[in-house]
Amino acid sequence: MSNSNGFRGTKRAVFIDRDGTLNVEKDYLYRVDDCVLIPGAVDAVRRLNEAGWLVVVVTNQSGVARGYYGEQEVASLHRHMADELAQGGGQVSGWYFCPHHPAGQEPYNRQCDCRKPLPGMLLQAARELEIDLSRSWMVGDKLVDVQAGQAAGCRAVLVRTGYGRQESAGLPDGVPVCDDLAAAVELILVV
Repeated sequence: MSNSNGFRGTKRAVFIDRDGTLNVEKDYLYRVDDCVLIPGAVDAVRRLNEAGWLVVVVTNQSGVARGYYGEQEVASLHRHMADELAQGGGQVSGWYFCPHHPAGQEPYNRQCDCRKPLPGMLLQAARELEIDLSRSWMVGDKLVDVQAGQAAGCRAVLVRTGYGRQESAGLPDGVPVCDDLAAAVELILVV
């Protein structure tokens, strides 16, 4: 299948926001000791893998641009999370993060195409992992997650964890809302 930007992908993927969707929301999370996965998240990732779906994490990390932590801390946290998921039989095929914010510090203080709601991280993953975006999903706890998924040509679902309860009021018609990642995976696997 050809995606809207011309490359061809054949694999299905579920793109998952990190903070508030995969792990418990904590402002500017970067320390391994502060990371707590949401109950059911490990099993949800494993179930997607077992059903033949790639799992890709896409996360805005403006804390890098704001000088709160560096890209190395983000990478270290992602390695830790990957290990936690692997212990439960789950695997993430790609970890993508946007370190930019227009009000941040140089060299991160710029407009980019990767900061959600723009679809740059999803498009990059699709190219690198041969993903068919039209057969894929985006799961997140914010409207920007839904918008990024839709802009990339994916179906989207909002979860009520993290900021999801507050964000559900502004959703476009037809976007499903689930209690958490585990419930979103149940929906994806039956559609």
